[in-house]
Amino acid sequence: MAGTQYRGSEIKDVDQFLKDSAGLDSDREKEIGQHIGYRYDVNLVPDYERLTPFLANYMEVMGWDDLNWLEDVHMGYEEGAPAVFDRNINGWVRVPDSIDLPDNQQDRDMIARELLIKFQMSDRHPLVNLRKAYMKF
Repeated sequence: MAGTQYRGSEIKDVDQFLKDSAGLDSDREKEIGQHIGYRYDVNLVPDYERLTPFLANYMEVMGWDDLNWLEDVHMGYEEGAPAVFDRNINGWVRVPDSIDLPDNQQDRDMIARELLIKFQMSDRHPLVNLRKAYMKF
């Protein structure tokens, strides 16, 4: 079985990959200050049986078979509080205290994805003000 290509070298097993990747070595990992988990653990790839009803409906409306750009969205923490990182504003969106988070990481990640989409579609998202200010029609 052939090894996996990673940055120009062949990695034959996960232990070697982890040994070679001990630090925060991708630009994205350095930017957010944490490892992007599914790069190291395929168990972090989304489990579609854990989709929230909102995400299932969103995927159907969008005509998607998978989560596409949402696969690398995970529940993280900002100053000890659960949050999700929004690349569009280069900042964290904190999870409201009213949301009880489950113990399962996959379920928390699904909530993070739903929260991110809802925030990006809301009038509170900072890009809404840019759209209003620069909209031509």
